[in-house]
Amino acid sequence: MLFDLDGTLLDHEGAASEAIVRSFPDTDPAWLVPRWRELTEAAVDRYLAGELDFTAQRRSRILALAADLGLGDWDDARADAWLTGYVARYAAAWRPFPEVPCVLDVLAERALRLGVITNGDAAQQRAKIEGIGLADVLPYVVASSEAGSAKPAAAIFHTACAGLGVSPHEAAYVGDRLVTDARGAAAAGLTGVWLDRSGDPPPDGLEVTRITSLDALPALLP
Repeated sequence: MLFDLDGTLLDHEGAASEAIVRSFPDTDPAWLVPRWRELTEAAVDRYLAGELDFTAQRRSRILALAADLGLGDWDDARADAWLTGYVARYAAAWRPFPEVPCVLDVLAERALRLGVITNGDAAQQRAKIEGIGLADVLPYVVASSEAGSAKPAAAIFHTACAGLGVSPHEAAYVGDRLVTDARGAAAAGLTGVWLDRSGDPPPDGLEVTRITSLDALPALLP
C-alpha cells in the first residue's frame, strides 16, 4: 500500500497557509493564501517539468509575491533570506491529518508493506515524514527528485513497485489528486484510490475508487 504525501498524509495546505500568513501578518489572508497557493503550484509544475531547479522554484514564488505586494525587485540573496524564515515556519506547522496515524497502524497490523511516492525534493519529503512522526511506519519513500520521473508518469509507480519487490497489480496507491495520483496509478497498473476530502459529488466517469477519508481505507481491503 503506497501513499501520496502532501494533501494525503500531511496537511500541506494548512501548513503553507499558516506559514505565509505569519510571514505577512498585515496582508489580507483572503487574498494572500490563495495567491501563494497559485504561485506555489505554478512553480512546482515548472520544477517537475525540469524548467527550474528546487532552489529556483522556491525563489520564483517569493519574487512574484514581493512584486505583487509592491515590495520592489528582490535579488536572490534577499529571497533566500526570506525563504529561510518561511521554511522554518512551514516546517513548524507540519501536521498529519487527524486520522492518519491510526489508519496506518491498522494497515501495518495487517502486515502490509507501506510506503510513499511523492513529487518533490527527496530530502524535504523525508524530513516531513520524520517530522510528523511517520518514519517508522513509512520506511519506504520514492521521490521524483531521485526517481528521475514524476507522477502521473508510470515510471515512478513502477520504480516504487520494483523497490518493494511487487508487481504493479499487487499494489494500491492512495492520493488526493484524481489525475496525478489515482488515475496515474491506475494507468500504471496499480489500484488507484482517490482521497477526495472536498465533500463534493463525485464526477462522472471516475474509473477509480473514491474515498472521502482515509478512515474508509481498511474496509476496502480483503
